[in-house]
Amino acid sequence: MLSVSGFQKNINYQQCTRCICDNTIPGIAFDNNGECTLCKLHDKFVATFPNDERGEKILKKKFAAIKKDGSNKKYDCVIGISGGRDSIYLLYLAVTKWNLRPLAVHFNDGFDNPVAGENMLKAVRKLNVELRTITSDFRECKDLKITDLKASTPLLNNGTDVGIGAALYSVAYKEKVKHILFGQSFRTEGIRPLAWAYFDGDHLRAIQKQFGSIQLRKWKPNEAGYNLGIKEMFFYTVLNGIRVHSPLYNYPYSREESGEILSRELDWVYPGAHYFDDLYWALITYIHRTKFNINFRLIEYSALIRSGQFHRDIALQKSLQPYQIEDPKIISLCIKRLGITQEEFDNYLQLPPKNWWDYPNSYRWMKFAQFPVWILTKLGIFTQVVYDKYFTLKFR
Repeated sequence: MLSVSGFQKNINYQQCTRCICDNTIPGIAFDNNGECTLCKLHDKFVATFPNDERGEKILKKKFAAIKKDGSNKKYDCVIGISGGRDSIYLLYLAVTKWNLRPLAVHFNDGFDNPVAGENMLKAVRKLNVELRTITSDFRECKDLKITDLKASTPLLNNGTDVGIGAALYSVAYKEKVKHILFGQSFRTEGIRPLAWAYFDGDHLRAIQKQFGSIQLRKWKPNEAGYNLGIKEMFFYTVLNGIRVHSPLYNYPYSREESGEILSRELDWVYPGAHYFDDLYWALITYIHRTKFNINFRLIEYSALIRSGQFHRDIALQKSLQPYQIEDPKIISLCIKRLGITQEEFDNYLQLPPKNWWDYPNSYRWMKFAQFPVWILTKLGIFTQVVYDKYFTLKFR
């Protein structure tokens, strides 16, 4: 028996012979050599997104188009930043190497790590970039996080994920900017299975209606709040032509090297762990481990192994230990900030595990529109990684 996303499955344990992904990851499969589907997908992306001189040419062409679209505007792109290494390094490259004129946007849900906050302020000052912080309604934020606990699925940061996306699209729309840049790379983060990382604003609204205590604010194009479902995405991407790019896919990005550069040039300080620019991830990681048997580090470390940035034996050893961000003091702080008692929190943990497909969602409509989405992906409106995550990988 094996626990997969909190459900006991009558299967034997198996681990990839190339990376450290195993069959606690839903939907994973292995070939005759013992290599997993995520390794195969990584190889596909490596061929699609080269990061050598071919990648440099791709980026040069992409940035020329971005500069042309923004030639008569104050900004030519919007970059989402959190204070972590990936997003700050992307901002650094955009200004110092690619000569873009970005507007930095940060979504604050009330759980920011102070170290990450200082990193953002130092970066925008030294790079002479405007920072626009979209501060969520904390009543909504808290209620959405409690809703996630009540829904009892692994999507414990659902509201914040939707809020970040909605903030970036609404700011881009307001400023008439056509391009959003994300500091994400499959070579360092991997691709999370849809069962663990489903993004759907319509699903968010559905579970909030079922479990929430307050009604979310209605959508406005330039103030989206927590609204980013199919209709809103259609408005921003198809009707207004806003595109999302991940330049680090085509850039030789090294985490160790980028951290050294940021420390030297921007006085950047490591927040303590990946994703720990948001303190709430201490609570999420604890729940994932104790309730769902989910370990995101299997995905992340495996990506670093495939890209030659991490040794497999070390990654395997580290992945077996509780993650350092599971600080009991930070976890208690998060529970207190949610406005619930330890007893209430413990009761939520005892709820039977479920997943997003147990609640109303838009996935069947996404599947119905798979071919149009494929066309939009080829046109650059959606990224190939997002397409494969939703339509290529199995999630159960």
